[in-house]
Amino acid sequence: MFRRTGIIFPARGFREQKDFSMSVSIRRFRVHAGHIDRHHGIFVEEASFEAAAVAYVENHAFEANGDDELRVIVHDTGSGHEHCFRINLETGETSSCS
Repeated sequence: MFRRTGIIFPARGFREQKDFSMSVSIRRFRVHAGHIDRHHGIFVEEASFEAAAVAYVENHAFEANGDDELRVIVHDTGSGHEHCFRINLETGETSSCS
């Protein structure tokens, strides 16, 4: 998928196309909720750990625990790095697990 933005120059009626597809590196992540077994995770392709966590929550229905937060574990399949995020399902606020 190519992401383009158009810039219009009204004096000349010329439209320049800038291609931003090379500026963002899409990576493959395996993501699962903290209360779900790791084997039930899904693959998500996004630009960052945070974006993968948010995409996972946006595409799955979850019930929050008592404080309306969901713990999401994101594993980069290329590098092997893993991050944990707490996502507030009411506000959408995302923070790192501590």
